Amino acid sequence: MRGAAGRTTKVRPRRASPKTLPVEDRLVSAATRRPLALGLWPCLALSTLSGCLWFLSCTPFHLSALSWVAMVPVLFVVEGAQTRARAILFSWWAGTVMVGGGFYWLIELLQRFANLSLLAALGLYVLFCAYQGSVFLLCGWAIRAIRERNKVPMAMLAPMAMVTCELVVPLLFPSHLAIMQAWHPMVIQIADLTGPMGVTALLLMINGAIYDLLANRKRAVLPALASALVLAAALLYGSARIKQVDALMAAAPKLTVGVVQPNVAYNLKGVMHPEQAQAQLAALQEQSRKLAAAGAELIVWSETSYPYLLPRDFASDFPPGSRFTIRSGFTTPLLMGALTHSSPEMHAHNSALLLDGNGHVAGRYDKMRLLAFGEHVPGAEYFPGLRKYLPNGTGSFIPGSEANTLPLVKADGTTVKLGPIICYEDILPQFLRSVGALHPHLLINLTNDTWFGEKAEPWQHLALAVFASVEQRTTMVRAVNSGVSAIIDANGRVAEKTYAIDPYWHPRPADKMLARVALIEGGHTIYQAVGNLFAYLCTAATALLWGYRMR
Repeated sequence: MRGAAGRTTKVRPRRASPKTLPVEDRLVSAATRRPLALGLWPCLALSTLSGCLWFLSCTPFHLSALSWVAMVPVLFVVEGAQTRARAILFSWWAGTVMVGGGFYWLIELLQRFANLSLLAALGLYVLFCAYQGSVFLLCGWAIRAIRERNKVPMAMLAPMAMVTCELVVPLLFPSHLAIMQAWHPMVIQIADLTGPMGVTALLLMINGAIYDLLANRKRAVLPALASALVLAAALLYGSARIKQVDALMAAAPKLTVGVVQPNVAYNLKGVMHPEQAQAQLAALQEQSRKLAAAGAELIVWSETSYPYLLPRDFASDFPPGSRFTIRSGFTTPLLMGALTHSSPEMHAHNSALLLDGNGHVAGRYDKMRLLAFGEHVPGAEYFPGLRKYLPNGTGSFIPGSEANTLPLVKADGTTVKLGPIICYEDILPQFLRSVGALHPHLLINLTNDTWFGEKAEPWQHLALAVFASVEQRTTMVRAVNSGVSAIIDANGRVAEKTYAIDPYWHPRPADKMLARVALIEGGHTIYQAVGNLFAYLCTAATALLWGYRMR
């Protein structure tokens, strides 16, 4: 239109206020409004902070209190990033930083074990961290997608989403956020109901409640109160269960167990270096004689500690004077790790064998869950050429067929059912349920963590293992080649432990540990009966909320 002076003026259309919009558009506008519009650099800073808080919460840093707030910064990013793609990307970055800070030992492992250059090891390390961090990527996507149309309190949504992602994402090194609370027995007792993912949910619930209070205090009062009540109930349950199980352990029969820690470097194992075998066997026997003299009723040697190959039909100890004789100077029953094979041309089994008081093999267990790229090469049956890129002997093991218990007959004639577990099988809840179904009186884990150094992985492995004792409500004895050997009671408390060393850099003679443990028949827990039902319910609830948003 023209003004008084004949000039043309533009008429700008008036923006409709929210009150003049149709009801449907107002609802969408209110639901999609970001509580805090975050730019690129704030998103990067907050997600990096979150990743750092998470790995600092874990052993060996031991700042576990941080895990109750570690997710809060990245929740602001997921909710406040300007685009969904950016929210997902920075959620992934938070998970990648967390994994990078926790698994830094992987670089040295790749250099030593796979003979990679530093550059190649760093490249694989970054790829590994990015893959493991995909749990956070998927979690960030789920939270953002649901919250865009459905303002479920974060105190409810965050735990369901994270548990769902921990359940569905297959990890190369199995882990879960519950590890942050491994040294706090009252917190982890709910694992006998829900498994470790219940502890993950507890952490994310509190993180979500804190986010709700910071983002919208008025609407967050009820979710925060509900979260506080759930946390209090979990702690009260933990306190009550600890007292109850302590009473059971006090009244239970006892067994004196001796553990030998060989402290043999990964590159000097007797099976691969016959010139070292006799000295290693002599060291095992010397420590075993000392344990027998101290009253041990069972002696345990670590994974593949016997330095010679054994035939699959091995039935009793070799005669005295033979260089292969297993027990020399003691007759105490022995549970040992060894490699067994049908013929020298056949691939070997990673086995645990129990020798009774007469030197006869009372039972054998073959490891079922083989370590990827260490004991088996995924896809090698379809692409045999993959093996040439790995060290000799890598990926050449045969898995066992089933879990079983080994019968130990005590001096008084009673039989103790031992539940053998080899290597990282002690951190696989679903596998542990197959052992728990046999109701062992004692879980015994034979492990060799020498590949991973001494600073972090052996302690992280121990932290993850404590959940097994709670899930099954029985004691676990861990015999680890270079540490950490330990006794974990039925409440998940580390009652006795040795140390972790790297004998590749710091040679140390074989060592021992002696402890008296309570024998409680395990496998009588709700988690043993229902498995990951809690996690499946969380997954179903997350899917329903996502489906509601789509509708």
